[in-house]
Amino acid sequence: MIDLTDKVILITGGSRGIGRATAVMAARAGAKVAIHYGKRLDAAEEVRAEIEQAGGTALIVRADIASREEVFAMLDRVIDAFGRIDIVVNNAGIWKKDPIDNLSDDVLAETIDINLYGCYWVIKAAVPHMVRQKSGNIINIASTAGQRGEAFHSSYASTKGALISLTKSLAAELAPHNIRVNCVAPGWVLTDMSRDAIAEDSRGSIVDKIPLGRVGRPEELAGPILFLASDLSTFVTGEILNVNGGAVLCG
Repeated sequence: MIDLTDKVILITGGSRGIGRATAVMAARAGAKVAIHYGKRLDAAEEVRAEIEQAGGTALIVRADIASREEVFAMLDRVIDAFGRIDIVVNNAGIWKKDPIDNLSDDVLAETIDINLYGCYWVIKAAVPHMVRQKSGNIINIASTAGQRGEAFHSSYASTKGALISLTKSLAAELAPHNIRVNCVAPGWVLTDMSRDAIAEDSRGSIVDKIPLGRVGRPEELAGPILFLASDLSTFVTGEILNVNGGAVLCG
């Protein structure tokens, strides 16, 4: 029932983890997919190959997501290739352990630049095109850390909390232009970013806090993202969709 035929979707951090699963699933739903990557061209090419082998359409675009100039140039490439931009999924992000007494200025700045400023640059670059089209859909990927905080990861949690506030602010601001803005807040999901932490959890404290008794799979995040990207959610905006196995119960 999720039909994205001829829709153009840009997924930042689209070469791995949740981004990769979303790219593949969006292509299966008929979307033309722009796969952003920062460093791993090989991973992005694997995603494109998987999509094209299944008969879909994919474009690889590289940008330093923290660079305003590179992000705007990336959006120009997407528009040149496809003529429009319908859906943006702000998925790119980093997660570094940073006890506050050891938190370096460099880690703090890098986390803010990628997780928050990067999201701003993508939105600022995409919105003028969406306004001209009189339609658009922005989906920000936050985290349970942005809702309840996360010890030893204050910089990450702070940026994800900011994305939640940004989502609500822009939902109201952009609604008159028929642009919806929503957010997905994942809990623990088995990706490259979280794999080591999950593997090192010898006491099982991570899983013990998840009522469903396991961590999520990237595909289990891609489905909710595509729901928000589709016409099944046309009256949903400003929503924080929690996908965490019941670990954080909030409205």
